[in-house]
Amino acid sequence: MLRVCILTETYHPVVGGGETQARLLAEQLCARNAVVCVLTRRSDGAFPAVERMEQVRVYRVGPVGRGQLKKWGLLVSTVLPLFRLRHAYDVLFVSGFRILGVPAVLVGRALGKRIVLKADSQGEMSGEFFGPGLARFGLRPSSAPFRTFLALRNAVLRRADAFVAITHEGAQELSQAGVRSEAIHTMPNAVDTRRFLPADASTRIGLRRKLGLPEAAPIGVYTGRLVEYKGLPLLVRVWPSIVRVHPQAILVLVGEGGLDIHNCEDELRAHVKANGLTHCIVFAGAVADVSDHLRAADLFLYPTENDAFPSSLLEAMACGLPAVTTPVGAIGTIIDDERNGVLVPSGSREQLEAAVDRLLRDRELASRLGTAARETVLQRYSAARIAGEYTELFESLVAGTRR
Repeated sequence: MLRVCILTETYHPVVGGGETQARLLAEQLCARNAVVCVLTRRSDGAFPAVERMEQVRVYRVGPVGRGQLKKWGLLVSTVLPLFRLRHAYDVLFVSGFRILGVPAVLVGRALGKRIVLKADSQGEMSGEFFGPGLARFGLRPSSAPFRTFLALRNAVLRRADAFVAITHEGAQELSQAGVRSEAIHTMPNAVDTRRFLPADASTRIGLRRKLGLPEAAPIGVYTGRLVEYKGLPLLVRVWPSIVRVHPQAILVLVGEGGLDIHNCEDELRAHVKANGLTHCIVFAGAVADVSDHLRAADLFLYPTENDAFPSSLLEAMACGLPAVTTPVGAIGTIIDDERNGVLVPSGSREQLEAAVDRLLRDRELASRLGTAARETVLQRYSAARIAGEYTELFESLVAGTRR
């Protein structure tokens, strides 16, 4: 029987793309009769130290509470629990290895476990991901102290048995950092197409009533962290122009800034209040299940400026929503412009405004794009398909160990 421990910085009920992917993989592995446990940080003191979520046992360790720097404590706090749980897993899977990769490799090697490291973001291996955080301390990714640290860290990480990149660019980054080619596996993020699915007209009205949203108004939705690099400051500045042409239009922002160093939630709320936009821009806050908001909406807005492989976009597409987004990261390979969504240049106010206005005017086009978006997800990004690839990888590593 396949036994897997998923190591991740934060986990459900924390909302985010990485958390969603870790939970989805855990559920899909259990559906294939694997035994799965999760080791994560207790980012909220209200979360129990140990709990069972359906078939998955979740263990939470310190440092407890909010705080952007507390996650670095996982370098130490995960070591002893990984030893204690050694009889519960054969494969140690790290979802986002920027911090957790080092303790995973060191403990995994000591215990003879198979180690798989997944890069959730671009720049985890090259160090570019840490740029904004380093800037707070007057450092840059090119600074000598950081390059020394990165070289030592990467020397440890390269001892993992396998790496998962969610984009071809991510795979190239791993290769350039000295990871052997046979250890690199490219697997995209996935979406649960049974939970994220299109809503018919009556279901959509029912969801809007449940969520307190107008039944007949055009609704655009964003889901994800409220962070600056997702293009949200631009989106809230554009929305008043949309409302001048479509007076009933509502923008719903689902999520919170959380622990991200790019958190801009307070700034967004202040801007909306100061400019009298509370009637047309709604903050839904952190939502455990965003499917209701997606299925209640008419279009998905994701003007991101920096992304690897956004789960939010896939979930919206699975719900049959036409998306307006940008060709950054893997989005250019997910969205075929004018076929299953609309691409606009990152940071372009004029083109973002024009694309949103066009989809609100042309409902036939919006419907066609949404239908094609759903088909794209079913064919390429379903959770069952991607989990099958992970299962094959894990089982092959375990089989090699036994031989």
